[in-house]
Amino acid sequence: MRALIIPAVICLCLFWPSADCSADMDIGLSIGDDGLKSFYLAIGEHYRAPEKELIVVRRSKIPEEEMPVVFFLARKAEVSPGLIVQLRLEGKSWWQITAHFGLNAGVYYVPVEGKPVPPYGKAYGHYKNKKKSQWGEIVLSDADIVNFVNLRFISEHYGYAPEEVIKMRANGHNFVQINTQVKNKKNKSKTEKYAEDQEPARNNKSQGKNKKK
Repeated sequence: MRALIIPAVICLCLFWPSADCSADMDIGLSIGDDGLKSFYLAIGEHYRAPEKELIVVRRSKIPEEEMPVVFFLARKAEVSPGLIVQLRLEGKSWWQITAHFGLNAGVYYVPVEGKPVPPYGKAYGHYKNKKKSQWGEIVLSDADIVNFVNLRFISEHYGYAPEEVIKMRANGHNFVQINTQVKNKKNKSKTEKYAEDQEPARNNKSQGKNKKK
């Protein structure tokens, strides 16, 4: 298995900066994968990642819900996403990669109101049961890290309440689905606000026509 991983890592590191992805700039997804495309696009926008970087990470077989973790850790550790992928392909857990760069559980904490429900309840319990100065003692599972990073990513990217994202996750939705739902809700709100803003103008025009008559 390791013999297969090493060549993949070497290729990833050699071609990351200058890979010619012009033939695959649509991330290689079909029309039926609109939700996934939207998820990747949001990741690129939020972390300011060029599309070719998204493509390279996707080709490395990192699961889509873990892709935000790659870019989040790269930003926090101030390293290239390629290095994060390399460590992951070597078999390291997300927590081991976190510790590798001298980071601790504090980077994953997202403030929320009320009592978080599963799958966040136990993870937030780690923080609640320790003083902030002791957060460096907390060890998180891969699932906790994926949940926290996506919670931060989606809530910050769309300006959406993290409590609402937690509810969607508790209802069994994956983060690709949650991204689509939140995006659609925000777009609907923008459309409705635009219609409300245009209403006074339409009324004024209508009144003007009536005065002319």
